[in-house]
Amino acid sequence: MNFELSEDEEMLKALAERFVADHYDAESRRRFIAQGDGFDPANWAMLGELGLISAQFGHDESDFALDATGIATVFEALGRGQVVEPLIENGLVAGRLFAATANPQLRDLWLDDLLSGKRRIALAHAERGGRNGQLWVETRASGNGAGLWLNGSKLCVPAGGGVDGFLVSARTTGAPADPAGMGLYFIAANATGLTISTWRMADGSCAVSLDLDSVAVEPDCILSAGAADIENSQTFANLARAAESLGIMEKMFASTLDYLRTREQFGTKLGSFQALQHRMAAQYVVLEQSRALLNWAQVTFGTPEFAEAVRGVRAFISPASLTFGHEMIQMHGGMGVSDELEIGHGHKRLLVLSRWPDDPDAALDRFAGIA
Repeated sequence: MNFELSEDEEMLKALAERFVADHYDAESRRRFIAQGDGFDPANWAMLGELGLISAQFGHDESDFALDATGIATVFEALGRGQVVEPLIENGLVAGRLFAATANPQLRDLWLDDLLSGKRRIALAHAERGGRNGQLWVETRASGNGAGLWLNGSKLCVPAGGGVDGFLVSARTTGAPADPAGMGLYFIAANATGLTISTWRMADGSCAVSLDLDSVAVEPDCILSAGAADIENSQTFANLARAAESLGIMEKMFASTLDYLRTREQFGTKLGSFQALQHRMAAQYVVLEQSRALLNWAQVTFGTPEFAEAVRGVRAFISPASLTFGHEMIQMHGGMGVSDELEIGHGHKRLLVLSRWPDDPDAALDRFAGIA
C-alpha cells in the first residue's frame, strides 16, 4: 500500500507545520484560548491567507481541497501543535455544508468571506433530546405562505462564539427522530428573535446554545440539505477529530519521553525504571494502532466502506486517547495537570474530541451497528 503524499498534500502539510512552528508554543496557546472567542482572530486570518480554511470546503472552492488523506495529514499536524483555531467546526462541518447546499444567491453573499476567514459560520444541530449524536430535531420551521419562522432551541454549538451566522436544523413535518421532514436553514447571528448564550467547553473552546423565538428565514436562506448531508459532514469531521487526537497523542508522548529521560528521582533518571518503560511501551502500541486505523480509513475513501472505517477509527481512538492522556499525566505526577505544561491542555482537548458529538461507548455501538 502506497501512503506517499501527493504534491498538494505535502504542500498543505508543510503549511500546517509552518503555521504551528511560527505561531505556537505553550504560552502562546494559553494566550490565544483566553481570548473572547477561544482563539486569536489574527491566526484565523492567517489560516485564510494560507488557504487552510478554503481547503476544508471541498474541491469546487479551493485549489488545494482536502480528500481523506489531506484531512488526516493536515489535522494530525495541527494536533501536534495543539492549535485552538476551530477549523473542524467552522470549516470542515459548517463551511463544507454551506458550500455544498446553499443556493447561488446566498453563496454569492457569503462564500468569499468564509473562504478568506473574514466571516465564520457554525452548525446548530444538537438538541437536548438527542443523546450521543443520535438524530433528534424538535426545532420547527413553520410558515403561513407569507414567510417561514424557526422556533426551538439548540443545546450545544461548538465554536459558535463570535460567528456571523448559523446553519440551523429544523423540521416541517415528522417526529424528532425522523430523518424525513428535516431541513437546514441559514440565519445571521444578529437575527431578531435569536438568543445566544456563550460558555466554555472542557478544553477552553467557546461554544454557544441558541433559543429561537419566531426567527424569520428568508427564502434564499433555505438550504438543500437534510439529515444525510449532516451525517456525511460528520463523517469527514470525525476523521479530522481522530487525526487531531493522534497528533496530540504524539506530542504528549514525545514530551513525556523527554521528561522521563531528564527528570531524576532518588538520584536516578525516571526513564531507567522498568515499570515506567513498560507503561510507555504499551502506550506506544496505542499510537501505532491508532495510526494503522487512521490509514485504513484513508485508503477506503471513495468506497462504500469509508464511513464504516471512520466509525472504526473513532470507536478505537475515543476511549484509547483518554487512557493515553491519563497515563502521560501520571508519568509527570501532579505537575501534569498544571497550566504551565502542555500535557494537561492536550488531555482536555482529547476529552472534548472523544466525547463530541458522541461518547466512546456510543461510538463503539455505532461501529458495531447497534446504535
